[in-house]
This record gives sequence, structure tokens and C-alpha cells, in this order.
Amino acid sequence: MEEVMMETFLPSYMGIRDTDVNLRGDSLAGQTVLLGVSGGIAAVDTVRLARELRRHGADVRVALTHSAQRIITPLAVEWATQGEVITDWDGNMEVLNEVDGIVVAPATRDTMASYVHGLQHGPLMMALSVARSRDCPVMMIPSMHLDLANDPVTDDIVEEVRKHGIHVFWGEEQEGKRKTPHHEEIVARFAHHMNREKSDRKDVVVTLGATRSAIDDIRYVQNTSSGATGFAVADDLYRHGHDVTCVAGVTSVAAPQWLPLILNAPEPNAMLKELQVLTKDSIDAWIHTAAVLDYLVAQPAKGKIASQQGSLKVELLEGEKHIESIRDACKNAVRIGFKLESGIKQKDLIYRATAQIEKAGMTAVVANRLEDLGDKSKPRGYLVDSFGSHFVLENTQKMCEAIRTFVERGI
Repeated sequence: MEEVMMETFLPSYMGIRDTDVNLRGDSLAGQTVLLGVSGGIAAVDTVRLARELRRHGADVRVALTHSAQRIITPLAVEWATQGEVITDWDGNMEVLNEVDGIVVAPATRDTMASYVHGLQHGPLMMALSVARSRDCPVMMIPSMHLDLANDPVTDDIVEEVRKHGIHVFWGEEQEGKRKTPHHEEIVARFAHHMNREKSDRKDVVVTLGATRSAIDDIRYVQNTSSGATGFAVADDLYRHGHDVTCVAGVTSVAAPQWLPLILNAPEPNAMLKELQVLTKDSIDAWIHTAAVLDYLVAQPAKGKIASQQGSLKVELLEGEKHIESIRDACKNAVRIGFKLESGIKQKDLIYRATAQIEKAGMTAVVANRLEDLGDKSKPRGYLVDSFGSHFVLENTQKMCEAIRTFVERGI
């Protein structure tokens, strides 16, 4: 009774119960996910993993093996998921027919071998057999000592598991073990695995970060951009199953380590060359969030310009506009740009965004005012499309959703 009273009391002064989670995305929204937990010590991370699945919209069910229950209790897992927890054959087996995807973490070698040979020594193995017959997406996260991971028999088992269409993802080697990856990375990769077979998945290029132009071998001119916006857009698209390539300038935030391909191009001309190479591929959408320098140093000096020599004059020349340079090569793709202005009214911001759309042949532009950035009372930006309509983007998540809608809709 005391626990029930506490859970009821929490919302009145905290606004959220301890069983609730804050949604961070919708890549698993409407999906029923079975979290299978076998008897590795990494089962201690089950609570974190279950709650992370819920943060991205999943309705989570759990199947605990008998060995797993010696490491983590069903009560803790039920608290984390607020869903069904199956511990034996007397559980509600009907939920196995409602599953849209399965992630097994940790997946012991015994679990993988049992799956390959069709053994049915528990509800989790039954769920995996059902998934095999229904072509349901499954991801396994092995976790074991390095000696066992390097055993050739383990390689054979993993190879057989992959032949059944299961995605096996190994974590890094640490302290003599192949440890379970961070729960955020597992969920990101699992969401991509769940969504990648949808019919409207696209090949997308996202540019991001700041760019710089050298004054000499030590100094440079650089604009300000952390890369956070581009990484947020790329992460959202990746989780929804799209094939994402990032072309990154200078960034001050960490890249999500699950993004498959990040090409580093800190200088504007180097970034443009990367984009020109990519235009030769069948890219469906281009998202230009990078802050590309408008002016470049005309003649960078070799070595280091000596200090205490009085005033230094640096000649700047106008650089190429990337979105205009690759316009013709990308005419059959969705193209979304970003435009930052300062000291103008909203209607003028929209006007300038519309002008950029017309000049560079863009599908849409996300427009911002410098003075609004970081102000939570202001919108994240305004999305202006080629039809002259504009929409308020309340926050970064809404911005990502809007961009994804354009990408999936196509031209």
C-alpha cells in the first residue's frame, strides 16, 4: 500500500511518475517490441534498455530466461517496461503473436545455438521460432568473455544465425570481454533494423558543422556551428530506416557512433568536392545544415605568420555556394537548405528563404534568426517550401519530423 501511495503522490510535485519516460523520438511508435534477456551478466542493463525502447515509442514486452532471473528480477523489469514480463510457460504466451520485432540483449552463445537448432526450452526460444516463421525483424546482442567470443565455434554459430536474417551486433572489446554496447546505441540500431525495409526508405546526404579557411598553417577563419542540428537530423533519419551519409565540417558535439558513414571535410572546397562525388550516386535527398563560409582567405601563407608585426591584412574572396553548385546534378532529388539571418523581421526572413528556394532550386528551407537561437520562448525555426507556404517548427524534434516528411514524400 505504501508503494501505491507513493506512486500516486509523485505526480503532484514532480510532474512525472518514476515509471514514466520522456519521449525522445517516434522511430518505434506503434511497435510492440519483445525484449529477450538471457543469462549473461549484461542482463543488469535490462532496465536501462527497456526504458530507452519506451523513450522512442515502443510498447515493450519481456521474456526472461531462467538464468536471466538469477541476475535481474521480474519485478524490476516490470517496473521498467510497464508491460508483460514472461518468465515461464505459464505466462501470457498470446503476446508472442503481437510482436513486431525482437531484440535479445544479452544473447548468450547457448541462446544463439539453441535458435539455430530449433530448441524450445523456454518462451524466448518459442518467440524466436515464431519470429522466424513470420519474417519478423530480430536483433541479437552477444556478450561474453573474449576467449569464448574468439572460439571458432562461436563464429560458426553467429554465421548460421545471420543466415536466418538476424542482425547480430557485437559490442567493443573491453577488459577481456565483448561487452554489451550502450543502451542508446542498441535502440538506435534496432530502430534502423526495424524500419529499413519500409517501402519509402531513401538514400540521404546530410551536411553539418562549421567550415574554416586557413590564414596560415596555424590560424584560420571559421564560422560558428556545433553540428548538433545536422547530427539530430541524421540520427532521426537513420532511426527511421534511411541510409544516411554525413559530410561533416568542424564539429564541437560528439557524433552518434551508430551513424554508418561520416566524411570529414572541414574546408568549404573540400566539402564541395565530397558533395560533387556523391552526386554521382543515386541520392534521393540532400539536407544542407552545414555553415559554409561565404568568404575564403585568398592566399593562405605558408608556415606561421610572425606575431608582433603590426596590423595584418587578410584578403577574403567570395566562395562558391554549395547548394547552387550542385543544383543541376541534384535536380531529381529532395533538397532542403538552412538559412540563418539576423536583425530582420519574420516576414523578411520568410521572403529571403523563398528567394533561396527559387535561386538554388530547393525543395524547402529551414529559416532561423540568430537572436532567436537558444531562446526557448522562440520557435526552433520556420520551414518554407517551394509553394510559398511556411510552417512554425516549435522544437528540434518537430524540425526533424518535418524534414523526414519531405524526404519520405520525395519530389
